[in-house]
Amino acid sequence: MSGKILILCNCGSLEEAKKVARGLVDRRHAACVNIVPGLHSIYRWEGQVEEASEWMLVIKTQDSRYADCEATIRELHSYTTPEVIAFAIGKGLPAYLDWVTEETSPLQ
Repeated sequence: MSGKILILCNCGSLEEAKKVARGLVDRRHAACVNIVPGLHSIYRWEGQVEEASEWMLVIKTQDSRYADCEATIRELHSYTTPEVIAFAIGKGLPAYLDWVTEETSPLQ
């Protein structure tokens, strides 16, 4: 395993997606966050079936930074229970994975 992860998180507006993404990158909790527009979500919430337009964040970071990412998302996100799902990255271009490490390491 590479020690790197992808985190998925949906946001209710483009403005919120940018706020969360910038917060993650500015704090060095993530090396890169892609904002994917045009999601239409259907889900059950508090006993009701709901529908919403959402923007997906695809967050690239180190596994060791997961707790920081989760805390930042919870701080900046408007949802009571934001989606925060992490997947291990098994393999990847070594130079890219090294870049993720560099960009998510605390500054000396």
